[in-house]
Amino acid sequence: MNTKIERALISVSNKEGVASFARLLQQRGVELLATGGTYRLLCDEGLKVREVSEVTEFPEMMDGRVKTLHPRIHGGILARRDEAGDVESMDQHGIPRIDLVVVNLYPFEQTVAKEGVSWADAIENIDIGGPTMVRSAAKNHAHVLIVTDPGDYGRVLDELEKGSGEVGPELRSEMARKAFALTARYDAAVSGWMLEQSLRRGESDSFPESFSVGGTKTLELRYGENPHQKAAFYSTRHAAEPSVASAEFLGGKELSYNNLVDLDAALGLAKEFERPFVCVVKHNNPCGAACADELSQAMADAWAGDPLSAFGSVLAFNRTVDAPTAEFLISERRFVEAIIAPGFETAALSLLRDKPKWGKNVRLLAAGPIRPADRDAVSPEIKVLRGGFLLQGRDLASASPDDLEVVTQAEPSPEEVRALIFADQVGKHVKSNAIVLATGERVLGVGAGQMSRVDSVQLAVAKAGDEAEGSVLASDAFFPFPDGVEAAMDAGVRAILQPGGSMRDSAVIDACNERGVPMVFTRTRHFRH
Repeated sequence: MNTKIERALISVSNKEGVASFARLLQQRGVELLATGGTYRLLCDEGLKVREVSEVTEFPEMMDGRVKTLHPRIHGGILARRDEAGDVESMDQHGIPRIDLVVVNLYPFEQTVAKEGVSWADAIENIDIGGPTMVRSAAKNHAHVLIVTDPGDYGRVLDELEKGSGEVGPELRSEMARKAFALTARYDAAVSGWMLEQSLRRGESDSFPESFSVGGTKTLELRYGENPHQKAAFYSTRHAAEPSVASAEFLGGKELSYNNLVDLDAALGLAKEFERPFVCVVKHNNPCGAACADELSQAMADAWAGDPLSAFGSVLAFNRTVDAPTAEFLISERRFVEAIIAPGFETAALSLLRDKPKWGKNVRLLAAGPIRPADRDAVSPEIKVLRGGFLLQGRDLASASPDDLEVVTQAEPSPEEVRALIFADQVGKHVKSNAIVLATGERVLGVGAGQMSRVDSVQLAVAKAGDEAEGSVLASDAFFPFPDGVEAAMDAGVRAILQPGGSMRDSAVIDACNERGVPMVFTRTRHFRH
C-alpha cells in the first residue's frame, strides 16, 4: 500500500538542503510543520510553515528541551491509518496526521570530538525529542515515511514525482531500517562516551554489563579478504587519536579490506616511538622497522629488514614524509601498496604521485601528528567472534631500562638494553608466537605466528641471515624450553629479553649462563592473536 504525503514535520540539526526540499514539498501541496531553528529558517525562505507549538497548543520550553514530546505530535506519527480506534482517537483529540517526518539529530559526536568540551555542553547535545520522533516514525513505517539523511531528499522527491504524491512500501521500509541504525549508533556513541569519561575519572575499573558499538559506512569495498567475500568499512564515533578512519586520503587506488587492516596495524606500531620511525608491514605483521635521526635513514634501515617481503607492503611513518624518503621509495623498482604518515611534504607528494606506476596505485593517507602521548588509554579493543565479541584494554605497556630484571650472571650492555627495548616495542605488534631480532634501533628479522616458539626463533634467524651474529632478541612470551634460546645463541644472538614466568625458567636461564649470554625479564607478556 502506498502512502499519500499530505503533511510533513521537519526538525533538523543539519539544515543542508532542507529549505529547497521543503519548498518542493510545499509546491506539491504538502503542509509543513517545523520546530525552533528549522521553523525560523523556512519562514525566512518565504515558506508557509506551522510551528509545532501551534499544533500542540503548548510553547517550547526549557531552552528547547521540550517541544515535540506531545500526544498531538506522536499521535499523528504513530496512528495506524487502518485501525479504526487509532483514527477515532485522532479525531476525538484533534490530532493531525503526519505522513512524513524529516529529522536529524543534535551533533553529539561532533561536539564531544572538540578539544576541551565540557560535560555540560556534551549533555546538552544529547538529543531526546529527535530520536523519539525518528523511532516513532520508523515503527509506523507502514504508514509514515521517515527521512534522517539530507542525501535522501532527492530520492523522496523522485518517488513523489513517480507516485503522484505517494511513496511506496519499499522506500518506507528502507528508510525505517536506516533510521533505527541511526538511533542505535547515536545511543552507542553516547553510552560509549559516558563510559570513557567514567574511566578517565577513575570512577570504574571494570567493563559495563552492556556495551554497544555503532558505525557509519564510509567505504563500500570491492571485496573482503578474498574476492568472493563482500565487505565495507564503518567508522565509529570520532577517535581521540589519529586513525585510519580519520586520515585524509590523498590519492592512489581504492583502499582494500587488506590495506585497511595492514594500515591500522602499521599505524599502531608507529605510535610507539618518539624518534623518527618507519615500519614496513606485510600481512598484518612488521617485517621491517627502524628509528634514526633522519627519516630517510629510518626508511632505508626498515626496508633492509626484509627487502623481499617489503615489496607490496604497507608503510607507516611518525614524521612527515620528506623528499629524500620519497626518492628512496621510488628508486630501484621498489613498490608499496599504501603509506600512512602525519603528512607529506609537497616535493615528496609530487615524487610519489608523478612516478609511473606509483601515482596511479599507491594509496597515500595523512593522519596528522603521530605520537605515543596521543594514544587513548581508555579506548577499548574489540574483537568480534561468532555470536559475540571480546572487549579488552589496549596493550600500551612499554618497558624501560629500570623495568628489566637481569636473571643471568652476565649483564647486557647499555647498547644491548637499548636494542632489547626497541625489539620489545616492535614485538608487541607481531602475531604470536613473536620473536624479533634487532641491533640498535633496527629490526633484522621477525618470526611471527608460528605454532612453536622455537620455530619463530628459527624463522627470525633465517630472515636476519648473517646479521643475526651480534644481534639481540625479544620474545613476546616466555620460552617454555631451552631449545628456543639455544637456537638463538647458535645463530649469534648476544642478549635476550622475555617476560619470564615459565615453570622451566631456571633451565632457560642455565642455558644462557652456559654461553655467557645475558637475559632480562620484563614480567609483561605481549601476546597478539
